[in-house]
Amino acid sequence: MPPAPRCLDSSIPYFPSLPMSNCMSKLLPRDSQSPITRRKFLFATGASVAGFNLLSSTALKGAARLSPGEKLNVAGIGIGSRGGADLEEIAKLGHNIVALCDVDENYAAKEFAKYPAAKRFTDYRVMLDRMGREIDGLVIGTPDHTHAVIAMEAMRRGKHVYCEKPLAHSVHDIRALMAAAQKHKVVTQLGNQGHSSDAIRQVCEWIWAGAIGQVHAIHAGCDSYKQVYCQIPNLAKLNEPHDVPKGLDYDLWLGPAAFRPYSPLWVPWNWRGWMPFGTGTIGDWICHVIDPGFWALELDAPATIHAEVSGYDPAKHGLTYPPAAKITFEFPARKARAPVKLVWFDGNNSIPRPEGFGPDDKVPGVGAVIFGSKGMIVHGSHGAGECYLVPQELMDQYSGKNAPAQKIPRIKGHYWDWAEAIRSGRQAGSPFSYGGPLSQVALLGLIGIRFPGQTLHWNEAQAKFTDNPAANPFLNPPYRKGWRL
Repeated sequence: MPPAPRCLDSSIPYFPSLPMSNCMSKLLPRDSQSPITRRKFLFATGASVAGFNLLSSTALKGAARLSPGEKLNVAGIGIGSRGGADLEEIAKLGHNIVALCDVDENYAAKEFAKYPAAKRFTDYRVMLDRMGREIDGLVIGTPDHTHAVIAMEAMRRGKHVYCEKPLAHSVHDIRALMAAAQKHKVVTQLGNQGHSSDAIRQVCEWIWAGAIGQVHAIHAGCDSYKQVYCQIPNLAKLNEPHDVPKGLDYDLWLGPAAFRPYSPLWVPWNWRGWMPFGTGTIGDWICHVIDPGFWALELDAPATIHAEVSGYDPAKHGLTYPPAAKITFEFPARKARAPVKLVWFDGNNSIPRPEGFGPDDKVPGVGAVIFGSKGMIVHGSHGAGECYLVPQELMDQYSGKNAPAQKIPRIKGHYWDWAEAIRSGRQAGSPFSYGGPLSQVALLGLIGIRFPGQTLHWNEAQAKFTDNPAANPFLNPPYRKGWRL
């Protein structure tokens, strides 16, 4: 990092959420939908119960714990759009927004105005230096390439972290953040908000009850926002000179990324379609879309990755994302689970209509179809919105009064879960130990895109590709001089 404290963030463009309705809330009722004091509390390594990591209060010291009724003091970094939406939800729960940090004062102006009592910063490290004792947790809503440096610094200082997805911009950084979260015993939560929905719990319980039999494949994808993710038409504009707008500290926006002259092509909105800063369609969406199957089937790391693209040459277009991709991940058998083939479709490649669909069954544009030996589960994004079973006979058999027993507690929401975890001394529902492997799938697929038509073999224990040395440097791209994790 630079010797003098500086900030690095920006704002994430916010896309309106797709429906997060329960697989029909009709199927299952919801079970439950002053000065701040500080105490130290103790964490254990934790036992996982139905997807919740419960942390004992009799082991290693962790970050500051609040009493059950206390409000959290929360700081936001990268607040212009997605990060601002996260803070709004936390504020609705009654918690204090005490500090805001963003390098683009114009893009973040509306969010700054919402919280006049919050102190403003452009450097998150200065913010932590000056207000560290007053901050319980950080919400990170910056571009993907700065997630890791901010989250790591926060955890080193004992702060709880909520980080937008994907967790980081490289496989190396994801794994480093997972290790740091365990070391520092802080409460972490990935921003895959649907993980806290009733619908994702319904899908898990259907699978665990054997509603569709032995699961062997998942077809998932996102065919939306194509103009954001594929920036090939704009590659010719990269050499156009532009002045850095007043109010934007572009050097800090770049953070650890290699220097490139300022361009409105990526600041403040479309950075997610440029690979030095974002992770394309797969990075933005897979954590939302495959979350139900990933959780229910205990998927972890794929053994192979095979990407097919169209209209895309990595040598010419490698700075951006393809107009169409199909990426196949093979997950080996695990415990009683059979091998699972996950096929990701995006851009101009939509999920194909499965054999066995009825005339009223719709293929989700953003969502997934989970294939079992007896039938299918169809669901949308953000925690399996609008999920249902195919054929209809299975829906009749496993819904309403015949729905499987609830094995996972229903909760009041993703932000509520993070805050309550901090207050109660447990881990949140989508901690870095879960959100890290989920995010890693996206980044392995992103590397596959750079080697279209080739099958890459992944060794999870060694954290490397065993058959393509040229792919391994993409696991840990170098930081710009003066920056470190």
